[in-house]
Amino acid sequence: MKRTKKERQRLLTETIEQNPFVTDEQLASEFGVSVQTIRLDRMELSIPELRERIKDVAAKNYENEVKALPIDEVIGEIIDIELDQRALSIFDVKEEHVFQRNGIARGHHLFAQANSLAVAVINDELALTVKSNVIFVKPVKAGDRVITKATVRGQDDQKNRTYIDVVSTVNNETVFKGEFEMYRTKGLGDQNENSN
Repeated sequence: MKRTKKERQRLLTETIEQNPFVTDEQLASEFGVSVQTIRLDRMELSIPELRERIKDVAAKNYENEVKALPIDEVIGEIIDIELDQRALSIFDVKEEHVFQRNGIARGHHLFAQANSLAVAVINDELALTVKSNVIFVKPVKAGDRVITKATVRGQDDQKNRTYIDVVSTVNNETVFKGEFEMYRTKGLGDQNENSN
C-alpha cells in the first residue's frame, strides 16, 4: 500500500532522527520512492543533507570530547568516540582527493584520516605521532565512503605512550590498516589522580 505524502514525511523524519547517517538512496529504497522525492521531502521539512547532518551530530556530540586537536582539524567526520578507548569517523572521497590519471585516492588522505583519529582518541591536551606502521590494502576511488575505526590497544605510562590500531573500510572491505604509537603528556594514572 502506498503511503500518503504526509505519512511518508512523518516516517522520514522519524527515520532520520533515529539514524542521522542514513543516505537519501537508502531512504528512497526504504520508502519505495525516487531519490528526488526524498530530497524534496527533506527540503520541505527543513532536514539538511547527509553531510550537514553528520557535521551537526559531530559538532554537538564531540566538540567538547576531543582534547588533543580542534574538531575541525580531524580529517573526516567523527561519528563516535570514547576517549582512550575507540573512535569512528567517516570520510567521503571526492574528485579532488584522487589522482586524475587513474581515479585512485591519494594515500595521504587515508593516512590523514587514520592519524588524526588516532590523535583525537587520546584523552590529553597534547598527542603526537611517534611512529606508525601502515598498509594500504586496496585502492579507494572517488565516491567511496571510508569508515575508519581507531581502537586503543595499550598504554605505557612510563614512556607516556598509547598504542592504537586503525582499520579503514569501504563497503565492509578493509582498504587501510595502521598501528600508531602516540606520545601523550600524561599517562592514564596521572589523569585518574587529577580527576579525584
